[in-house]
Amino acid sequence: MLRVLFRTNALDERVRRTLVDNLYANPGSLTAGAANGIIAALVAATYAGNSLIWQFALLLSGIGLTRVLLAFALPRLKLRDTTRLELLYELGAFSYTTVVGVFTALTIACQIPLFAQMLMACYAIGYAGGMASRNAGRPLISVAGMLLTFTPICIALWQTGDLAARTLAAATVICFVGMISISMQIFRTLSDSISAAETSARLAEKMQHLARTDVVTGLNNRAGLNHNLVEHLSRPRTAPKLALFWCDLDRFKEVNDALGHQAGDRVLTEVAQRLRSQAKPDAVIGRFGGDEFIMACDVKDRREVETIALAVLGEITRPMRLENDRLDIACSMGVALMPDDGQDLESVMLGADLALYHAKVNGRNQVSFYDSSMSRDLVRRREIEAELRVAVQRDELSIFFQPIVDLGTGRIKAFEALVRWFHPEKGELRPDEFIPVAEETGAIITLGNWITAQAAKAAAGWPEDITVAVNLSPLQIKAPGAALGILNALREAKLHPSRLELEVTETVLLDHSQQTEDFIAELSEAGVRFALDDFGTGYSSLGYLNKYPFGKIKVDRSFVSGPNAGKKSDAIIRAVSGMASTLDMAIVAEGLETVEQVEAVRTAGCTLGQGYYFSRAVPDYLAAMLIAQERETQEPQRATG
Repeated sequence: MLRVLFRTNALDERVRRTLVDNLYANPGSLTAGAANGIIAALVAATYAGNSLIWQFALLLSGIGLTRVLLAFALPRLKLRDTTRLELLYELGAFSYTTVVGVFTALTIACQIPLFAQMLMACYAIGYAGGMASRNAGRPLISVAGMLLTFTPICIALWQTGDLAARTLAAATVICFVGMISISMQIFRTLSDSISAAETSARLAEKMQHLARTDVVTGLNNRAGLNHNLVEHLSRPRTAPKLALFWCDLDRFKEVNDALGHQAGDRVLTEVAQRLRSQAKPDAVIGRFGGDEFIMACDVKDRREVETIALAVLGEITRPMRLENDRLDIACSMGVALMPDDGQDLESVMLGADLALYHAKVNGRNQVSFYDSSMSRDLVRRREIEAELRVAVQRDELSIFFQPIVDLGTGRIKAFEALVRWFHPEKGELRPDEFIPVAEETGAIITLGNWITAQAAKAAAGWPEDITVAVNLSPLQIKAPGAALGILNALREAKLHPSRLELEVTETVLLDHSQQTEDFIAELSEAGVRFALDDFGTGYSSLGYLNKYPFGKIKVDRSFVSGPNAGKKSDAIIRAVSGMASTLDMAIVAEGLETVEQVEAVRTAGCTLGQGYYFSRAVPDYLAAMLIAQERETQEPQRATG
């Protein structure tokens, strides 16, 4: 039994605290017990007429009232010292039970009227039994309280010499032993239940922590980020504004593809550490998903935000080394402020996301701050996205054809297929408005296949020496069965593959994808031709010309009619033309608008030209009329010759 009593002092602190709090949990029962004791003591003292008994009755009343006051007051003081709380309760309990036991023994020893003795004896035994159960959470208090109450009473009963009194004393001892057993059983049940509850609570807390933590970086995951941002906003703020920084690692997929996912995880971990190093003490940091990170903190003004943004971007993009590999990680960042850019967390996150999008569109590896015009652009993009999906079924889309002319003979050699959208309410929408939206949403795959099919059908009605050129999006090439879809379109249109020319830009080739290589190889083997479009605006890598079966190079219009057109651009065109001639490639000059430009590119070595000087893009029936008109004018010339 003693081992059990002392074991309670070695309890887990949280369990012990719960058990001690339980002592103060129901002051009503303590009040009822004290009130009964005060009444019984005062009544017994009245019967006794003994000054000593009166003194003990008043002492018992004083201790009882003090315990009641402390029972109500101490919980409201919210003392955190468990040992002190328990000690105060023990002092009150031991003092009260001692006085109750001694007072009852005095009533027996002084032989006051029998009913008064019975009143105090019944109260003492009943109170000790009740408190034994009430204080069972702290067995030492329970057992000591009964011992202090019963010992004086049993001594007084035994000393009377009366058989009935001694029998009562023996019965009280037996009752004491039984009540100890009951107290111990209650204590074990209470402590086991509380321990189980505490274990469950700790486990739930741990699971909640795991559910809100990113396993790779140790930062908050998306759920943890949302939770802690809400918590952050509910606490007193250290500055009037909240800045939210949304970071996205540029071309992170290339790290995983080249070095493996383990290396990618190490990069993410390093980025997380660098974010922590630049973060303010109150900052909330999380990995939003993939290669995206979010940091939020209180700031004074926009100048402080700019300072933090540049510091974070500089730290993230600082070269890192993984074993023997040096990595240069680029990062795009979008920033939004509360309340400047939104009154709630959702609005600010949307603003930062839009700013991030603009940072990536404008060249990546830079910081972009949210502006209200970005939301207007988003609304328009969403409208275009929704309407674009049904535009084909409504016959709002049309294919126009712009001729590509032989600069030596003036004859049409090919037409480039260009999509036009005639919206019933918004009028004609420019391709640079809806093509980027189609690429973002993946609708470019369906749209591109439709353009190819329509262009092939139109070209099937032209003379066999005229080809049709169609622009390809990177997403089209990477779509499953892309090459097969193009071959099926040619088969349905009954157009020979050699009369289709697919124009690709360098961005298609930058990722060195095996899928891209297989796509080009499969269609080249079938006879489809390829042209490198917008040459001169990207890396202009000569390696592409050597690696892929390009039969044509299209020199970007900026070299012909752009603001930088001049002697340097002429020299570049001459150099490219000389190289193309050696490689047996055709050179197309885009953007020709004047006869002087036509003469300049022809002199520089370009073999083909395209632009408003020859013709704007026209519907298919006008394209057929241009071909027919050209043939009619050439027939008399042949006859005359």
